[in-house]
Amino acid sequence: MSVNEQPLNSPISAVIFDCDGTLSKIEGIDELAKNNNTTAVVKKLTEEAMSKTGMTIELYNKRLELVQPTYQQVVKLGKEYITQRVPDIDKVMQILQHLKKTIYIVSAGLYPSVNIFGKFLNISSENIHAVDIQFDSSGNYINFDQHSPLVTRNGKQVIVNRIKQEHARTAYIGDGLNDLEVRDLVTRFIGYGGVFFRENIKAACHFYVESPSIANILPFILTQDELKDLYVLDNNNKV
Repeated sequence: MSVNEQPLNSPISAVIFDCDGTLSKIEGIDELAKNNNTTAVVKKLTEEAMSKTGMTIELYNKRLELVQPTYQQVVKLGKEYITQRVPDIDKVMQILQHLKKTIYIVSAGLYPSVNIFGKFLNISSENIHAVDIQFDSSGNYINFDQHSPLVTRNGKQVIVNRIKQEHARTAYIGDGLNDLEVRDLVTRFIGYGGVFFRENIKAACHFYVESPSIANILPFILTQDELKDLYVLDNNNKV
């Protein structure tokens, strides 16, 4: 379906992004797995969650038990998110902030890493939702927040419903099965396949972006008047 077949007539007030595979080109847990040679098995579990089963607490626990990330590794991952951010995300964030959109990250990633990335993108920490993790005094992994809704398949529904209490009109951008759970809750859901293309996700989306540049989501989440405003600003080198 093209944007012209279903134009966005009224502005949205909040834009919600997934993190791994959407804002950044990497899956964080898969990157952490490289530190102790568990990449193959962890990557298989991640893809299973993203394209087949959705997230479960058992799967989440199994990956972290395999990976055993340290505090230092989790901090390093936050910096790697920044290095591996998707093309044109800086410009997209600048545009959305110029248009006074409230921006959120809703991710099943680890909160310390996602928060480092979110701060780089100028997103308020209170608008960053991810899974907290505990370490001992030496920085070794202990546990994760097993009460977080984000370690379950419908957890993103819980967070998005909270956001909707403040923002009735929202857009959501994500790449996996857990993201698809919120499709019918938001004003505009855009599947993003610029990093990980998944045919089953594309088939379930009214709007899907396959190109690497995240800027291609803009026609789907902005009104024609907002897009015209950006065109004028861009020509004046203000955005």
